[in-house]
Amino acid sequence: MHNLNNKINSFFSNIDALASSIFRFGIGVAFIIHGSKKFPLPPQGLIEYFGLSPMLASTVALSELLTGLVLIISGFIKNPFGNILTRLSGLNITILMITILIFAHKDWFFTTKLFTSEQIFLLIGGIYFLIKGNRT
Repeated sequence: MHNLNNKINSFFSNIDALASSIFRFGIGVAFIIHGSKKFPLPPQGLIEYFGLSPMLASTVALSELLTGLVLIISGFIKNPFGNILTRLSGLNITILMITILIFAHKDWFFTTKLFTSEQIFLLIGGIYFLIKGNRT
């Protein structure tokens, strides 16, 4: 059993970076899609539903789109700059998702709706990249 465990660990240690890349790509694409759905600018839905100014609503849309792009691209930058970009993307995702949960879904807190929503997983992804950066 110990030998099998070592073989399994050896196999997965060789592809460990792939797991982070898949997660990075998924979170990045989700943010690109969320941001692009708010075009053309300014996004009327954000203005009407949340009462945001056209400038702030446009900033949210661009922030989502660009954060997704930067998160994906920064994974290919294998130096401290890529690490910083990844962490900044994670920070922005975390801030965006906490804000969205507070203002759009405040009735979800500590309910099954929260823990079965896409939003909680995006928040967890943001926290993951904020903490982990580009480390594999």
